[in-house]
Amino acid sequence: MKITLPPGKGFDAPVIDDEHERLIIIGANGAGKSRFTARLYDDIGAPAFRMSALEAMYGSSPDSTIGKLFEETYGMTSFRPQASNDIDRLFAMLIHDEMMNLIGYKVALAQNPKAKLQPTKLDTLIEVWKELFPGNNILVESGKFLFSRGEDERSYSAFKLSAGERASIYYLAGVMYAPKNGVVFIDSPEMFLHPSMMQALWNNVEMLRPDCIFVYTTHDLEFASSRTDSKVIWVRDYDAATVTWDYDILPPQEGMSDEIYMAIIGARKPVLFIEGDGVHSIDAKLYPLVFKDYTVKSLGSCNKVIEATRSFNDLNTFHHLDSFGIVDRDRRDEHEVEYLRSRKVMVPEVAEIENILMLEEVIRSVAKSRGKDENKVFEKVKRSIIAQFRHDLRAQALMHTRHRVKRMVEYRIDGRFNNINMLERHIASLADEINPRGIYEGLCRSFRRYVETEDYAGVLKVYNQKSMIPGSNVAALCGLKNKDEYVRCIISLLRTDTYEGNRIRRAVRSCFKIGDKK
Repeated sequence: MKITLPPGKGFDAPVIDDEHERLIIIGANGAGKSRFTARLYDDIGAPAFRMSALEAMYGSSPDSTIGKLFEETYGMTSFRPQASNDIDRLFAMLIHDEMMNLIGYKVALAQNPKAKLQPTKLDTLIEVWKELFPGNNILVESGKFLFSRGEDERSYSAFKLSAGERASIYYLAGVMYAPKNGVVFIDSPEMFLHPSMMQALWNNVEMLRPDCIFVYTTHDLEFASSRTDSKVIWVRDYDAATVTWDYDILPPQEGMSDEIYMAIIGARKPVLFIEGDGVHSIDAKLYPLVFKDYTVKSLGSCNKVIEATRSFNDLNTFHHLDSFGIVDRDRRDEHEVEYLRSRKVMVPEVAEIENILMLEEVIRSVAKSRGKDENKVFEKVKRSIIAQFRHDLRAQALMHTRHRVKRMVEYRIDGRFNNINMLERHIASLADEINPRGIYEGLCRSFRRYVETEDYAGVLKVYNQKSMIPGSNVAALCGLKNKDEYVRCIISLLRTDTYEGNRIRRAVRSCFKIGDKK
C-alpha cells in the first residue's frame, strides 16, 4: 500500500511504499507529531483505524473509531448494552459476535449435520491473553467479562484489572475490528505498559493482523527500538501558518546507538555528550548550566562519549545539528588531547571534573559570594593543593607513566607479524623501546617544576585526586560545611545571571578554550 505523507516544509509530500508494514512517528514533545499523525489519518480515509488506550480508559466519546463501530453494530436496538468507554464497547461487540456465530452455527447445522462451530474473535483473544499472562483466564458469565488468576477460583471484573492489563486487552481486542488491509494508528503505544511486556504485546497485536499497516506515534525511544525493520519518521517542527511540517525519514538504525537516536530525535539545539549518569554526577549538574546553548546528554563512560560524538557528526548532513563531546583529561598526553579535540571531543585544561570546581576563578567567586576575602581564601587553598601534590608527586607520576605505557603498547602491538617468533621478539623489545623509567623520571621533573614554581594551573592539569576538595578545606574557608555544600553553592550561582555566576561560567568555558561567552 502506498501512503502519501503530509506536506513538508520546503519539499513535496513524499509517497512511501511501506514494505515494512509499520511506520513510527517520533519526535520531541511539542514538535507537532500529533498534528502530523492526525493529518495522515485524515488523508488515508476509510482504511484508517485509530486506537488510544488513554482515551479508551478515561474517555467516553462515541466518535472514536471503536465508538462508531459500536453504533453500527447496535444502532438503536432494544437490547443495546450500556457502555461508558471503548473497552466496554469492545466487550459488548465481542459478545455480539459470539452470539451471531452461535446463531450462524445453528442455521448451518440444520442444513448440514457435519457443520462445525467456527472460532471467534473472543476465542482468539482468550488464547493470546493466556499466552501473555500465563495462568490468567477470561470468563464470560451472563454476558459479562470476568477474570481470574492462577488456581484462585474467585473471579473479578475488568474494573479491577491493572492499567497495563486493560490497555493490553483493549489493543488485542480492538485490532481485530480494524478493516481488512487497513492502516492501524496507535497513539502512545508505550503508555501504561511495563517495558518487560511491551515488545511481547505489540508482537502479538501485529501478528493478529498481518494484513494491516501499523502507524505508531510515540516519543519513547525504547518502544521505537523494539519495532525493528520499521520506517521511522522524525517530526522536528510544525508551521501553523503554512500547515507544513519539518520532518524527515530517519536512516536505518544499524550502527547507531540508542543514545544517538534519542539525541537526534529530542534535540533542537547542538548536542553535547558528557560523561556521568545524568542524575547524580557533577558533570550532569554543571555542564547544562555552563553550556546553555547545547542539549546536554549524559552517556556514562568516556568511550561512549567519544563514539557518540563521532557517530552523530557522521550524520551531520542528515540532521543538520552540530555535536561535541566532553571527556575528562585524566592522564592523556598532549597528542591524545589534540586528537580528541580534532574530533570535536572537548578536553579541559584540568585532569577531571572535580578539578574544574577548584579553578582559581571558581574558588574566588564562591568565596566572594559568601562574603569572604577571595584573595586570602584562594592563597590558602593554593598552598594546600600544592602541598598535597608534593606529597603525591611520585604516585601521580607512576600513574601517568602506566597510562602512557599502556597506550604505547596498544599502538605498537597492533602491527603485522609473519610468525610467532617475530611477535615474541617485538614484545621482548618493547620495554627498551618504550623506556617506562625514562617516561617516569621525565614526569617527575615536570611535576617538581609545578611545585617549585607554585604553578597552580599546571597542578590541576595533571593531578587526579578525588579527595582534593575536602583535603584543601575550600568549603570551610568559604564558610560552607562540606564538599556537598560547596558544589551546591557553585550550581546555585550558575543558575543565576549574577556577576559571580557568569564569572564561574566564563572560567569553566575558558578551561575548554571556548572563550568568554555567557
